[in-house]
Amino acid sequence: MELLLIAVVGVVVIALATALAPRVGIAGPLALLTIGIGVSLLPFFPAFEIDPEIILVGVLPPLLYSSAVSLPAIEFRRDFRSITGLSILLVLLSTAVLAIFFALTIPGIDVYLAIALGALLSPTDAVATSIVKRLGISPRVVTMLEGESLLNDATSLVLLRTAVAAIAVGSVPIGGAVLAFGWGVLIAVVIGALVGLVALRTRAWVAHSAANTALSFVVPFVAYIPTEQLGGSGLVAAVVAGIVTGQGAARWFTPEQRLSDELNWRTVELTLEGAVFLVMGLQLKEIVRANIEEHQGIWQATWLAASAIGVILLVRAGYVAILVSSQGRRARRLTRERLEGVSNRIDVVEAQGRDAPGAVTRTPTSTVRRERRVQRMRIRVSRARADLDYYQTSPLGWRHGTVIVWAGMRGVVTLAAAQTLPDGPFRALLIFVAFLVAVGSLVLQGFTLPWLVRLLALEGSGGGGPTAPEQRRLDDEMRAAAASSLTSGALTRRDGSAFSAHLVETVGARLTSPPDDETTSYAHDVLELRLALIDVMRMRLNDLSRDGTFSTAALRHALAELDADQLSLQLRLDDDF
Repeated sequence: MELLLIAVVGVVVIALATALAPRVGIAGPLALLTIGIGVSLLPFFPAFEIDPEIILVGVLPPLLYSSAVSLPAIEFRRDFRSITGLSILLVLLSTAVLAIFFALTIPGIDVYLAIALGALLSPTDAVATSIVKRLGISPRVVTMLEGESLLNDATSLVLLRTAVAAIAVGSVPIGGAVLAFGWGVLIAVVIGALVGLVALRTRAWVAHSAANTALSFVVPFVAYIPTEQLGGSGLVAAVVAGIVTGQGAARWFTPEQRLSDELNWRTVELTLEGAVFLVMGLQLKEIVRANIEEHQGIWQATWLAASAIGVILLVRAGYVAILVSSQGRRARRLTRERLEGVSNRIDVVEAQGRDAPGAVTRTPTSTVRRERRVQRMRIRVSRARADLDYYQTSPLGWRHGTVIVWAGMRGVVTLAAAQTLPDGPFRALLIFVAFLVAVGSLVLQGFTLPWLVRLLALEGSGGGGPTAPEQRRLDDEMRAAAASSLTSGALTRRDGSAFSAHLVETVGARLTSPPDDETTSYAHDVLELRLALIDVMRMRLNDLSRDGTFSTAALRHALAELDADQLSLQLRLDDDF
């Protein structure tokens, strides 16, 4: 009963803090962290501890999965090289510098223990980046920060696992550590992708909405558990499964499933995210007590943590400065003239294939293969053009780099992973250092980030979604596909029967014209025709998502409009029966 009461009170606090904190200019997670710290310091509040396995196994997989489902895949692909660098190279560099710092400042510490502490302090936190999303800065910056925080846990936890193993046996060969890291990532990607694909097919087959929702809740754990058993990174597997699910949802799921997933996972994410920050604050008293008993005070841990935050920010600033500079050079190398030249060469190759003397004797199979190759090349060129537009309209400057540096906060992964450090004379000190770094970075950087964004004049620079011209162009593409389908004779009702020619001719023009404010009552067969046209437009939308011409925000907005229209039509058709 006591546990149930705590859970109920926790959910109420999370909901109220999330709703009320923005009204006073504070991000919900930071408000919950402050509440947790304040409650933990009350004299009558008992010491609060939580098993780190609950966080690492029970909370992080669904939380990271939920973030990965909503990750903008097109933008993620465009900056994948930068995200990979932040997730791997920066974590390795930060770990090395922090390990040297701790080895020099903590007398008697084992070098592998110093590496372990550096590894768990190096990754940014996916939960912490939720603070950044609320500031309305460039979507490109948000995508890079979110992608980094989703993937860098693999590097950190594999390094931590290797260092802990080295403490137990005395040493670990560098080659073995590299192989362990490669295997951990590879097996996570493979299993995560397989679980995501199987989940898509299975959930598309299960029509019952409640059963479908129940299946969605187990997907991150189905990806996590076998990956961990095989020595991989279960968190990365959950992220990969989420990316696969998010990108396949438009093709495989019904509008009801997509709407249900969005609402249910938004609730799960809100609750788990809030619980993580609340728990971090509630653990303060017990961590401080253990450190005072074993190290006669908190001064040593405090200055170590403050210095570690400074080291992290300096290393991150240096790396991001190089990253921003290289992004500018990359955008300059990709010129529109080069792309036009490639496109002209494709035209020449295609014309030569048609006009060559042997073209008449070419087999249908080889002709189809050639056409497919040419089409794939055209898609690549189209994608490169869209990428160039993206780099030119969303450049990374020093102001964006400053935000990327300051938004790299530590969080729950650091705190939970610290609990896995082996027993020894330094354990309480190192756990307290990890706690102070996580909480200190959240408080220092989290509370000052809105001020910094305003100072750099970046607040609201990212907009709230797709631009109006982009949305109009996307609507025109889908309407053109619908108009083309009206003349093809391929449209059918849901039961497979054909529409009458008179209906298609008299109603088609009105349905494919831009919407107006007029409200009329349509007959049953007109509603069926509209549903068929929505299917055509959704297929066209899926095709447009492959070449990167439109942003993820615009594609998802258009899909949501089609889903809402379809659900409305289906309800009206059901009422007819």
